[in-house]
Amino acid sequence: MNATNISTAEYSTHGVPCMIMRGGTSKGLYFLADDLPADRAERDALLLRLMGSPDARQIDGLGGAHPLTSKVAIVSTRPDGGVDYLFLQVAVDEAVVSDQQNCGNILVGVGPFAIERGLVPAQDGTTEVPIHMLNTGSDALATVTTPAGRVSYVGDTEIAGVPGTAAPVVLDYQGTAGSSCGALFPTGNLSDTFAGVPVTCVDNGMPVVVIDAAELGVDGTEEPSELEADERLCATVEAVRLEAGAAMGLGDVAAATVPKVCLVAPARQGGTFNTRCFIPKRVHEAIGVFAGASVAVAWAVPGTVVAGLEGDHAVQDVRVEHPTGHTDLKVEVEIADERRPASPASSSVTAEDVTVLVTGSVRTARKLMDGTAFA
Repeated sequence: MNATNISTAEYSTHGVPCMIMRGGTSKGLYFLADDLPADRAERDALLLRLMGSPDARQIDGLGGAHPLTSKVAIVSTRPDGGVDYLFLQVAVDEAVVSDQQNCGNILVGVGPFAIERGLVPAQDGTTEVPIHMLNTGSDALATVTTPAGRVSYVGDTEIAGVPGTAAPVVLDYQGTAGSSCGALFPTGNLSDTFAGVPVTCVDNGMPVVVIDAAELGVDGTEEPSELEADERLCATVEAVRLEAGAAMGLGDVAAATVPKVCLVAPARQGGTFNTRCFIPKRVHEAIGVFAGASVAVAWAVPGTVVAGLEGDHAVQDVRVEHPTGHTDLKVEVEIADERRPASPASSSVTAEDVTVLVTGSVRTARKLMDGTAFA
């Protein structure tokens, strides 16, 4: 079906080809770009209808009543043999569709989806899918398990926050540093103070405001619901986010989904560090891949607000603890040798001295449904 030949209203009769996939610890609707209206307003109206937004339960749509399950991937081919990926966050209880952020979890499903839809020919064993992320202009190379030239979702890889195991999807990211804000440390500083709270603003694929959890009087092990119920805490977090967003070059972020705010504490379960991530009004049950990668940079660089916390700050294989377990990432940074300090807590390093060399992850995805969605 060519989407340019029908109106948005006609999708209630004709429907639209749609695949529902779990990507990492999120779930979303995956579409080919050609199957959706070219006009942005019509496209967004259709997606809101398909998700069942605005409604707190999304009872009349395919959304799962939570930001983590109200996501969309739009995929199209590129002349170089790879694919373009546009991520859209569909608000649950507002009529808002946002392209202001990337999503590393939904990204995990893009490679398998592209192969399933015939955009990239499958190889025997594994298939590499180059992915250009339109939200940020950065790139990733996904390696998908394809025995006998077909996508397999069966495997032994386990990720926290997802029951069972599945086939691995290996992701190597390029160009993540400063992809949304134009600089790895968007304010030009390794630490700032906003709304009276010391923070580090960092963008390694996701704009994140990093805070030592102790600065807000919490220890970082609270359940998401407990943090969400703390009105004073949430008000402080939002006040910090609004000031930081402007300083990061994102403008007025009151209605935006970025930056995220991540509370960081020493690891409790043998990981590298522990997190509680506001996304921005709800607290993530896990943590987004790019949010974790951004926090990992702050963790590794002397002079940030989390550099003095207990733990090994020189690690490259990073285990990010979160409410439902952990996320494993590989993040490597280089600090100009002449600026490298003797200890993380006392530093003469500046934002310009830091270069991200490697950002990667091993995640899983699973096809849940392939068919026709109706508006």
